[in-house]
Amino acid sequence: MKYVVLVSHGLFAEGLFDALKMLAGKRDDVIAVGLHDGQSADEFAQVFNQAISQVTSDDEIILLGDLIGGSPLTTAMNVIAEHQMSQKTLVIGGMNLPLALTTVLMKDAFAQECLKEQILNEAHGALKEFKVVSDDEEDI
Repeated sequence: MKYVVLVSHGLFAEGLFDALKMLAGKRDDVIAVGLHDGQSADEFAQVFNQAISQVTSDDEIILLGDLIGGSPLTTAMNVIAEHQMSQKTLVIGGMNLPLALTTVLMKDAFAQECLKEQILNEAHGALKEFKVVSDDEEDI
């Protein structure tokens, strides 16, 4: 199985997971863990380790983190390395809803390298200025 694992500072991962359920339905292949205020990296590592306990060496992980270099992502990567799953893990930082949704919906349709291209293109494409034009401006 391919698991999508969301990690973040605060409740962002859990909130994103909640939004994903609204759009993609309840999923057993999505895991969300946040580093809560006041929680140490070691405590987060224990929580993360428990959260991924169902992942086996036959599985793959797509790890989405809020910030590259942030404690949640680096700690999660360390735990994954301890499980000797680094070679079976795709890691992407800067997660957002379009990226996560694309990952969840397309993860089983593509090999890892192609999936990486698809989800990064979707994430980049989702970043756009939203500009409201009034009727008066349209006439100019």
